[in-house]
Amino acid sequence: MLDDLDDIHPLFHGAPKSTEFKKLRKRIVQNVREAVDHYGMVGADARLAEGTPEKWLVCLSGGKDSYTLLAVLYELKWRGLLPVELLACNLDQGQPGFPATVLPDFLSRMQVPHRIEYQDTYSIVVDKVPAGRTYCALCSRLRRGNLYRIAREEGCSAVVLGHHRDDILETFFMNLFHGGRVATMPPKLVNEDGDLFVLRPLAHVAEADCEKFARAMNYPIIPCDLCGSQDGLQRQQVKQILDGWERNSPGRRQVMFRALTNIRPSHMLDPKIFDFAGLTLTGSDKIDEKTDIPDLR
Repeated sequence: MLDDLDDIHPLFHGAPKSTEFKKLRKRIVQNVREAVDHYGMVGADARLAEGTPEKWLVCLSGGKDSYTLLAVLYELKWRGLLPVELLACNLDQGQPGFPATVLPDFLSRMQVPHRIEYQDTYSIVVDKVPAGRTYCALCSRLRRGNLYRIAREEGCSAVVLGHHRDDILETFFMNLFHGGRVATMPPKLVNEDGDLFVLRPLAHVAEADCEKFARAMNYPIIPCDLCGSQDGLQRQQVKQILDGWERNSPGRRQVMFRALTNIRPSHMLDPKIFDFAGLTLTGSDKIDEKTDIPDLR
């Protein structure tokens, strides 16, 4: 990666010159390229088309993750590795004290095409959610509905979100502990109406790397004062559990994440994804008895 001022996007102007930061940046870019390619986030039409490119709505909250997402997508686009048009979008949800000028000023300085949308979902959430309950579910639904609408209005084929590897792991364990199902955030899905992709290019990126990157770049981070102000969230509890596992066994998060990409339906218990009833003693569909449990001695 060349860092001459004429050869990088403005989002990377002033990037630290340290070897540590360069390694961090390279790792994040490689993780995102891997996810984009592995999950087919860019359609074949976008790669081959000579006319109008595919357009993505990149959702920007002002947090460390969405800044990292925006910067890396522009890095790939700047290098000719992401043949899509990018439109940054911030949904101002009317939270009291939200610094409404920070993102539009930043995006203008960075020469990033953007749309700022104001919708007072904050008042709806506070009114509808009973005292003592968390705001996250309703807030997320209202935000997602508005983002889908904006994507359609702007002619986008995808809504791009800043969820990273740790978000995916936490969601897996929340479903496991509280939802009674084995599921998490997929890196690519189609919305319920079937007209938009939802993409998570940071799927392979560690939260700690997003934190280090955004802080090193001195991006103007805006904290979430809605859900982030509530104590005792289930997600925070799961995060604490994962933090403890990681402290006791460094690298545990990555091992667990790799497990989500290496599922064996025949060794689970769901007859909807594996035909247990159809197994025969002489057939070629027998299950391997090995469970591949690692030796933990």
